[in-house]
Amino acid sequence: MSVLCCFYAQRGASSTRISSWLMEPLVLCVFVMTVARGQVRYSIPEEMTRGSLVGNIVQDLGLDVKRLKSGRARIFTEDSREYIGLNVDKGTLVVKERIDREELCAQVSPCSLHFQIILENPMELHRIDVEILDINDNAPVFTRREIQFQISESATPGAKFSLDKAQDSDVGLNTLQKYTLNPTDHFSLKEQMGNDGFKYAEMILQKTLDRETQEEHKLILTAFDGGSPQKSGTIKISVLVIDANDNAPVFGLPVYRVSLLENSAKGTDVVSVTATDKDKGTNAELMYSFSQTSGKALELFSIDSQSGDIIVNGDLDFEKSKHFQLNVEATDTGGLTDSSKVIIELMDVNDNAPMISVISFSNPIPEDAAPETAIAMLNVKDLDSGRNGQVKCSIAPNLPFKIQSSASNFYSVTTDQLLDREKISEYNITITAIDEGSPSFSANKTLTLKISDVNDNAPVFQRQSYTAYVMENNSPGVSVLSVKAHDKDSGNNARISYFLEDILVNGVSASTFISVNTESGDILAVRSFDYEQTKEFSIRVKAQDGGNPPLSSNVSVKIIIQDQNDNAPQVLYPVQSGASVVAEIVPRSADVGYLVTKVVAVDVDSGQNAWLSYKLQKATDSALFEVGLQNGEIRTVRQVTDKDAVKQRLTVVVEDNGQPSRSATVNVNVAVADSFPEVLSEFTDFTHDKDYNDTLTFYLVLALAVVSFLFIVSIIAILSVKCYRWRRERMFYKSGANLPVIPYYPPLNADVGGTGTLQHVYNYEICRTTDSRKSDLKYGRPCSESIISLDSSGTQTLTRAQRAKLNNEDPFDQVSSRNPVNAKCIFWLQLMTFFLLLLYYFSLTKKKKKKRGGGGGGGFFFCVMFR
Repeated sequence: MSVLCCFYAQRGASSTRISSWLMEPLVLCVFVMTVARGQVRYSIPEEMTRGSLVGNIVQDLGLDVKRLKSGRARIFTEDSREYIGLNVDKGTLVVKERIDREELCAQVSPCSLHFQIILENPMELHRIDVEILDINDNAPVFTRREIQFQISESATPGAKFSLDKAQDSDVGLNTLQKYTLNPTDHFSLKEQMGNDGFKYAEMILQKTLDRETQEEHKLILTAFDGGSPQKSGTIKISVLVIDANDNAPVFGLPVYRVSLLENSAKGTDVVSVTATDKDKGTNAELMYSFSQTSGKALELFSIDSQSGDIIVNGDLDFEKSKHFQLNVEATDTGGLTDSSKVIIELMDVNDNAPMISVISFSNPIPEDAAPETAIAMLNVKDLDSGRNGQVKCSIAPNLPFKIQSSASNFYSVTTDQLLDREKISEYNITITAIDEGSPSFSANKTLTLKISDVNDNAPVFQRQSYTAYVMENNSPGVSVLSVKAHDKDSGNNARISYFLEDILVNGVSASTFISVNTESGDILAVRSFDYEQTKEFSIRVKAQDGGNPPLSSNVSVKIIIQDQNDNAPQVLYPVQSGASVVAEIVPRSADVGYLVTKVVAVDVDSGQNAWLSYKLQKATDSALFEVGLQNGEIRTVRQVTDKDAVKQRLTVVVEDNGQPSRSATVNVNVAVADSFPEVLSEFTDFTHDKDYNDTLTFYLVLALAVVSFLFIVSIIAILSVKCYRWRRERMFYKSGANLPVIPYYPPLNADVGGTGTLQHVYNYEICRTTDSRKSDLKYGRPCSESIISLDSSGTQTLTRAQRAKLNNEDPFDQVSSRNPVNAKCIFWLQLMTFFLLLLYYFSLTKKKKKKRGGGGGGGFFFCVMFR
């Protein structure tokens, strides 16, 4: 630390400028010297009790207790475990935990603990080293309790035997120092130093051992350490003297013969061989074994190495080998041997069951196979000999098959009757073979025979007939019903397809109503059904299998259409019409419950959808009339008075009982009056009701307006022409003296003397009232005078004034006579107007009749003058 300070001081002195950064090394030097300025070393023995004093750091470091407290002195160790603690109040170091030198440092010496004492304000760091001194707290220990040696009596002196090494965890003088052996009559001890620095001992044979004198020697090996007090550890040594082998073993017989059944189980005793040895002890102990020259017999037999008992160790089989020869050897512990032979003869027993082999197997076979059809060819044999190898075969009698021998050890299986796959589709044919041994053995062989299908069954429907219910107004393509058929056959013979038979339903093909899914049998509606047109119909569905040739069956399907409330009620009476007005007359003297009329309605639906109820929706006087809920009768609910209006209008709602319900309304006109003229005076008002203005009335009025317009235009045109001619005539009269006389020739179609071809002209006056019974028709007299008069000479034309005077005609008639075209136009316009008015009148009358459901009682009054 002083060198470091001098270095920084020299660096600061060599600088030519004095600055603040030159002073930093000096400050750092002082700080380092302040931080680490003391180091103390202590030595304590291991295994000191907790709280034992280690040292006084206040005295050793030159500190005081106040400095320890103000600096918050504490111990810092590099590992987490603290063996030494600091007593701040006393300034001493004490043992905090038990210290075991062997656990802490093992064989390392010296063993020390290193830690630092840290002080703050200012910060100081003091290094403390505590050396742990070893005490003799561990004795030498051997890993084993006893050592055994086997030494032959023929062993020579000087033979060495290594002994176990003792372990001592202490160090220095407290560790292992020496070994001792006791007794030392035949053995001595020699210590050696190993490469690891530890001592170990060897036992050396001093003189020859004699088994016959002493067979076992007991010795004790002791290890001592150098501690005070001294500690030791011992181990027992047992020496067994082995006898020397000087005699070979000898068998009692050179050859052993034995007979054995081939079914002898494992572990069966065959024979016991024995040999003797004149030696004693281990040299007299013999080991029996088979020689390798015995061959495969070694796998079937085994010999007890101690007793010489030979037992069966495998499966014997007379059919494979009838006799065996075993070569047996007896060996003592010294390796001396003797040999003998064991000959084993096997005797046959019935230990093999018959074996069944399938040479040929026809699987499957069709169900229409004829009897005596060959199914399988078998080979049956038995490895035994004599009667044990004779075999008989059989089949269960309840099967439609039989077995018979075709040659030696060969059998054939054939059908015995006709087969039916639909009853039994698969047979398990069990062939049983039994030999004639005692006891007998048998073998079974099961053949699984499948019967292939032949298309001999037609499809069968699950029901004899089907009934399906479909709600009307269904969507096309909706599923109506699914028919199913099953076929007892299999494969393609059982693959069923469904077809719709082409029959007539209501005169048309069934395919226009229904279609059938070929695969699933689902019956689908081709179109939407109407219950009011078709309530039910029947079809036929055919199920056909996929066999060759195919088989089929039919089933009848009845489809019933269920009604929906898709029709509103229809009012039959009173008939509603816009051409006429129908009124029911109720006298003012009518009593309560007087039947005015009855609303009659029908509903083409059925069931509750056709149950009708009648309700009075609105009325001119709702307190005067009521409608029967079920029968639709309109009756008075009180006495009719003079204050009641003549004209009464009722609106009746007819509603069915469907879900949702549908309804229709009807208007009923009622006239409350005692006399018919009183009804007529009020009846015309009904014609102006807006309910009677329909499309026909609109077109009739439009046509009448157009004709009237054309008529006025024609009149204006004729008057204009007349005025124009009149002005020309005036101008002609003024200049008449200067004009030549132009003769006038009457037209060829003039009526002279009233005998011409033209018809007489009549005046018609038509008067019509609202009541047709008061209408009348007046006819006028014919005109007897000619329109044009001629003189007898025919050479002079009458003047216009003279003709007017003679014929008493007005100017319009003159224009008509002079201009036939204008007259015809006026005539046709008047005729067209007349027919249009008639058509309009009859159309209104027809509407009123329809609304009342009966005859007249009213009309329009009009008058047309036609000339």
